[in-house]
Amino acid sequence: MKLSLRQRNFSGKTLIEAGKLGKLYHARSTGYRRRGRPYVDGYGTQFFTRKESAGGGALFDMGVYHISQLLYLLGNREVKTITGSTYQEMEIDERRKNISQFDVEELGVGFVRFKDGLTLDIIESWAVHLNDFEGSSIIGSEGGIRLPGYAHGKPTPMTYHTNMCDMEMDSTFNLDAMSYRWHNLRDNMDAYDSSQHHWIAALQGRVELLPTADIALQTMLISEGIYISQRLGREVTADEVVSLSQSLALQLT
Repeated sequence: MKLSLRQRNFSGKTLIEAGKLGKLYHARSTGYRRRGRPYVDGYGTQFFTRKESAGGGALFDMGVYHISQLLYLLGNREVKTITGSTYQEMEIDERRKNISQFDVEELGVGFVRFKDGLTLDIIESWAVHLNDFEGSSIIGSEGGIRLPGYAHGKPTPMTYHTNMCDMEMDSTFNLDAMSYRWHNLRDNMDAYDSSQHHWIAALQGRVELLPTADIALQTMLISEGIYISQRLGREVTADEVVSLSQSLALQLT
C-alpha cells in the first residue's frame, strides 16, 4: 500500500502527541536535487525560473511542501523572526539561461525563531555539489524523528531515536503495516488517504478539517521572509515581512 503524505504526517503527529519526543525545541526542513533546475537542466518550462512568473526558485517550487509539513507537525506555531540567504552559483547552460532569463535561486537556506522559543532551519536545493541531504527531522527532549523521504533515489523510512536504559536506540517503523491495521481498526482513517478524501470526510462531519489555510499563510510568511532577509542583509520580524511583502497575484480584468 502506498502511503499518502497525510498518512505519513499522521504517524509523526501521533508520536508527538503521545509525548514520545518530549518538549520539542528544534526542527529541520530539507529538500534535495543534485542538478534539477527546471528547464536549464533539461526538463520543464522556462517560466519556472523567472521571478516574474514563478515568484521564486527552489523555495517556492519545493520548499513550501516541506516547510508546511513541519509547521503542521509542530502545531503551526507563531513566527517571531526569520533570516536567510538565496544562491544561484553553479554552472549553467548559457543558451538555456539566456532563453529562460534565469533569475531565481537554485539554493535557499533559512532560520526561523518561533515566539515560544522553538527553532527551525531550512535548506532547499534545486542544484548543489553534494550527493544528498538527510530528510526533514524534529527533535525534542525525549526523542527525535526523521521523516520518510528519499536518499540516492530510494525511499527512506521514518525513524525514531531516543535513549533507553542509558543506551542510544535508533528504530524504524513499518508504516505499511500501520496503515493496514489502523484502516481496519480505527474509525475514519480513510479521511487521510488524500486531500479529496479529507475534504469529503470533513464535509460529512466525520473529522475536523486540517488548518491548511493557516499553515499556507505561515509557510508563505517564512518563504517570503527568507527573500526579504536576503534583500536587506539581516534578520527580519514577522511584522516586517507582512509590511514589506509584495503581492504576486495576477490582476484580472
